[in-house]
Amino acid sequence: MPDEPVHIRIKRQATPDSQPYWEDFDVRWRSGMNVISTLMDIAATPMTRSGTATSPIVYESNCLEEVCGSCAMLINGKSAMACSRLLRTPGETVKLEPLSRFPVVRDLMVDRSVLFENLKRVKVWVPVDGTYDLGPGPRVPPAVQEQAYPLSRCISCCLCLEVCPQMTGETRFVGAAIINQVRLFNLHPTGRTLKAERLDAMMGDGGIHECSFAQNCVRICPKSIPLTTSISIVYGQVMKKAILDLFRK
Repeated sequence: MPDEPVHIRIKRQATPDSQPYWEDFDVRWRSGMNVISTLMDIAATPMTRSGTATSPIVYESNCLEEVCGSCAMLINGKSAMACSRLLRTPGETVKLEPLSRFPVVRDLMVDRSVLFENLKRVKVWVPVDGTYDLGPGPRVPPAVQEQAYPLSRCISCCLCLEVCPQMTGETRFVGAAIINQVRLFNLHPTGRTLKAERLDAMMGDGGIHECSFAQNCVRICPKSIPLTTSISIVYGQVMKKAILDLFRK
């Protein structure tokens, strides 16, 4: 029946230290609805399937068009963007959980600050002195622009980190998204200023040597970024620098 409700089963957690628990909701099915719209419906009338009043679900979202990367979660056990996951069948059951590789803040909201700490760790920025006008920067050839654009599409969703078997506390692996940014900034004429320091960071604890090349990252990426190609290229840059450093000693 078209008006049969969708069953939404959500793993909830009140605080970072509290025990998780499950709550079930019925949401009226509508053509074209996505996971975010079901969470909005629950927020409008926070009532469980059994008729018990509860609090709205805590989650993150912003753009609703797979650009900001904030609504990443586990949907039926698989990493996905909630804004682009459609509910196609009346009466279907959808299980929602927070990403498993990151500390839970509350409900479906997780702390992904490790991504940004690792971005700082490998110095993915272009150093510019903003105290005076430096004039136009160096020209970037069209061929380099064509290489760089696909790499720049990363939305920091962290799905590649979620599915990576090497993302553990023991390895401290920085992950494919970080390595991809290293390649992007090393391509840029001004970004190459810090290339040696970035590659040194890639040689350190949790660096590129921790990658097992499982290729889960490139399969899950919602922006089809060539992550495994980036890993191979940065690995080659790291090996070249390591050999040159050896002969400089």
